[in-house]
Amino acid sequence: MGQKFPCMTPAHRTFIEAQKIFFVASAAGESRVNVSPKSTDELRIIDEKTAIYRDLTGSGNETAAHAAAGGGVTFMFCAFDGPPNIVRLYGHARVFRHSTPHYDALHAEHFAGPERIGSRQIIVLDVELVQASCGYAVPKFAYVEERPILDKWASDRGPVRLSLYRRKENAKSIDGLPAPR
Repeated sequence: MGQKFPCMTPAHRTFIEAQKIFFVASAAGESRVNVSPKSTDELRIIDEKTAIYRDLTGSGNETAAHAAAGGGVTFMFCAFDGPPNIVRLYGHARVFRHSTPHYDALHAEHFAGPERIGSRQIIVLDVELVQASCGYAVPKFAYVEERPILDKWASDRGPVRLSLYRRKENAKSIDGLPAPR
């Protein structure tokens, strides 16, 4: 049976930071539930009640739309190697668009080095509940490497074409909810 916590413990943080992938689930009102895999290279645990990730330009912008509509957001971390474990962070998110003062401040404070090509926003999860469960049914997988395809795709387009793409393809969720872009 899962255990519930009001915030992340040091053990949760250690587990989360050891993972290579996490999943972001979101929904708002009558919208479809969206689930997206993300690299933990883009994730930062700020404190026991806050997690952020640098969101890269993609085919949709569901999490941002759901967050803007006041919907719930969940980050899920699974152990694909080592001892089985699952940790979920439940809460609501705020979206800070690229090239805004809040985005720039978060990026400077939490992401060292040059900005990653294709960065479009930072999602801040205000954690309301943490759940840990066994993960006994999660199969084992071996991590090979990160895929460079999205960076190449974004680099090939350049900043102007990426901005145009976001305006066209990332302005609304699949259910028509407006998305910050």
